Amino acid sequence: MKACCDRCKNKLCASKVSIFGNLNQEELVDIIKKTGHREYHKGENIFLEDTEAKTLYLVNEGRIKIYKYTRDGKEQILHILSEGDFFGELNLFREGKYRFNAEALTPTKLCTLTKDKMRELILDKPEIGLKILEVVGERLARVETLAQNLASNDVETRIAHLILDLKEQYGKVVADGIEIKLPLTREEMSNYTGVARETMSRKLKKFEEEGIIKLSGIKKIIIIDEDKLEDYL
Repeated sequence: MKACCDRCKNKLCASKVSIFGNLNQEELVDIIKKTGHREYHKGENIFLEDTEAKTLYLVNEGRIKIYKYTRDGKEQILHILSEGDFFGELNLFREGKYRFNAEALTPTKLCTLTKDKMRELILDKPEIGLKILEVVGERLARVETLAQNLASNDVETRIAHLILDLKEQYGKVVADGIEIKLPLTREEMSNYTGVARETMSRKLKKFEEEGIIKLSGIKKIIIIDEDKLEDYL
């Protein structure tokens, strides 16, 4: 980890974050004055589970993996976050420790707000607190869906859920379908769905043979028939 360059410090990273979306330029500049700025290399830990939680992180550039380890030591990915997202919000209003790990999947630039400064902002602008609660609710719903998938659905259903989830975040309409530039490796996709890497590769190939998706190397998936993919849910 290292401090960002002056060019990064001058960027209004808060303007990319949904919870600050209704603020005017002057208010955004005021928030930036309160933020810290950090850079992380690919694969670098931002924090680990059970470390003291005292910071809200705003993603200026890059992608973040939020994950835990299961009782048998396997990695379970909970969220993939990218530009405009934030994390570390659950401990803003009480003393506590992070209950998950955060790792940079790509070279990443973050802006940071301490717990005290975030409290000041929310007291001054309560609508920011309400937006945080909305995002927290959405994330809890995603985790609940993930838990249900891992507990009760078959492998193909889990993988279909993952592809559709990635489509919502990273999908782009192209000539032959919806292209997803994957933020995850095959191993990380396996960790997300709780299946073996070999099984992940085999099932993706099966979806391709059925004309549901098209694999473009290991970095892209093109959804050709979204309806058929949803039939697996």
